[in-house]
Amino acid sequence: MKVLVTGATSLLGGAVVDRLVARGDDVSVFQRGSGGSGLTEHLGDVADRDAVDRAVDGAAAIVHLAARVGLTGPWSEYEAANVVGTRNIVEAAQASGVRRLVYVSSPSVAHHGDSLVGAPAGPADPERARGNYARSKAHGELIALGSHSSELATVAIRPHLVWGPGDTQLVGRIVERARAGRLPTVGTGAALIDTTYVDNAADALVSALDRAPEIGGRALVVTNGEPRPVREILNRIVLAAGVEPSRMRVPYRVAWGGGFIAERVWTRLGSAGDPPMTSFLAEQLGTAHWFDQRETRSALEWRPTVRLAEGFARLRAWFAVA
Repeated sequence: MKVLVTGATSLLGGAVVDRLVARGDDVSVFQRGSGGSGLTEHLGDVADRDAVDRAVDGAAAIVHLAARVGLTGPWSEYEAANVVGTRNIVEAAQASGVRRLVYVSSPSVAHHGDSLVGAPAGPADPERARGNYARSKAHGELIALGSHSSELATVAIRPHLVWGPGDTQLVGRIVERARAGRLPTVGTGAALIDTTYVDNAADALVSALDRAPEIGGRALVVTNGEPRPVREILNRIVLAAGVEPSRMRVPYRVAWGGGFIAERVWTRLGSAGDPPMTSFLAEQLGTAHWFDQRETRSALEWRPTVRLAEGFARLRAWFAVA
């Protein structure tokens, strides 16, 4: 297939591109800056409809990963990238005769702050999603799935907490906070969470692209299917980086309340980066969130190939030479 991948400079986007190229697909990428991949590159912003039209022209399929991520920031930035940008991708795909679209979403689009224990995907809910990122991605998912038709097969895939060697989002931020002494255990640290090793997430997205005509219109959560206590996950990541885990503990309500205040102060002052804690981060660190993977594995005809233990070994080896 002739496949366009947006957001290809991300950890997951690059892994998807590698798999598509390796199997012989004709791959082009659309992103803000050059990634030096040697592929056909379309540079621009997904909020720019003209740039999107040029990138989409001639593609038979799209994997849409480009998004504004982060814990804080003005709604206008999230809306432009994740809502307007997704609408531009969808409308350009429809106008150009694209046949398959995989929208990369997030489990946070259906998370209302409570624990998720063996949960199904659940419908995207912008009104109840927590924070600008989750709300904007929920709007984007509804736009994407609303485009599903016999002409354009659309699937929404929600990879949960993707990580791996070279990750600057989840792993990078966890290690940075640990080194600065700002990675406390929220609550008991015993809440079970799912994560997804990057290779498994990339394989799932490629499977979704292949299976789109059969499973179009659905949203599926993707994880390793190995829920572990959040404290174990954090400790294994920071130990892989050669950092001693923190022994600091913060009660959940204290972390949530402090984060609620901090994120609003950060936004009001226009401060760069993320505050030490946000209410969303407190929820992620202090509540369970793991998902029933039976429907996902059946629909995608996919199974994770890299177990957590192997993933952490690879991460440790990467840090040893980084």
